[in-house]
Amino acid sequence: MKVIFAGTPEFARVALERLHASGHTIALVLTQPDRPAGRGMKLQASAVKQFALERCLSLAQPRSLRLDGKYPDDAAAARKAIADANADVMVVAAYGLILPQWVLDDMAAPGKFGCLNIHGSLLPRWRGAAPIHRAIEAGDTETGVTIMQMDAGLDTGDMLMMHKLPITPTDTTATLHDRMADLGGKLIVLALEQAAAGHLKPVRQPAEGVTYAQKIEKHEAAIDWRLDAATVVRRVRAFNPFPGATATLNGETIKVWGARVGAASDTPPPTRDCGRIVAVALDGIAVTAMNSIAILTELQRPGGKRLPVADFLRGFEVQPGMRFDLPSDAACGPSP
Repeated sequence: MKVIFAGTPEFARVALERLHASGHTIALVLTQPDRPAGRGMKLQASAVKQFALERCLSLAQPRSLRLDGKYPDDAAAARKAIADANADVMVVAAYGLILPQWVLDDMAAPGKFGCLNIHGSLLPRWRGAAPIHRAIEAGDTETGVTIMQMDAGLDTGDMLMMHKLPITPTDTTATLHDRMADLGGKLIVLALEQAAAGHLKPVRQPAEGVTYAQKIEKHEAAIDWRLDAATVVRRVRAFNPFPGATATLNGETIKVWGARVGAASDTPPPTRDCGRIVAVALDGIAVTAMNSIAILTELQRPGGKRLPVADFLRGFEVQPGMRFDLPSDAACGPSP
């Protein structure tokens, strides 16, 4: 098939690479404009753009696709590029721009297969921007990838293909992302094969079980020790690698990259003193949460490297009795 591909991060690049390797003609690649990144905040091309340039693929980076929006010239140029590509299908994966109705209509012309989205969840659960993060944060035990026929709603289109993946107790967004990206690349290649053969059967999403995966905001990174340890640990896993969970001790903000729930024998009585360090060992720092203990296992100081606790403690003094800051002075747990 002739394919227009719209995507931006690594999750999308994997799918684009699979489509290219499978012999499909990539007639046009759409990706987000370059963004400042890194310590120097230099403009950086997206993972999808880098792949497109390496393979000399036709590339466009419109700031918007809305003809009546802030960048109508960008949208008009993108519309012409899409028309000139004369593709059979548009594949979308974590693009970052909402497709306006004209894109859906143009790709739904006779003989075309419309716009197919690679979505990182088992729809209708976790529609929206951050399905991998939110699945881990919520404590889900499984997730997956859905290939969906796009419509005007937010991830509301008919489901064409779905495959499940387990979420292990140690999965982070980083580890789960890589498995899901690989699965998404495989599924979209299979979906196009089945579409060409006329074997895809759209299934409407059920009305029950709809949840929304809101975009991850940086302010969510601060650990709230008033939560139970299981929730704290899930958030540490969910926010790895972005934005990275943080905890402030003696005025210094530390990134927490690894944590586990303490054993039942470690659990203190109900306490109003959450965030207190109660034990320091080479395999973890024990911190009080709501009626439970979180064990911090991998930490990073500003400007430093991610380190296991044993190495972290060589350069940062941590003693029992110290207390991490709370987001506010509200009490933790029931009164003693």
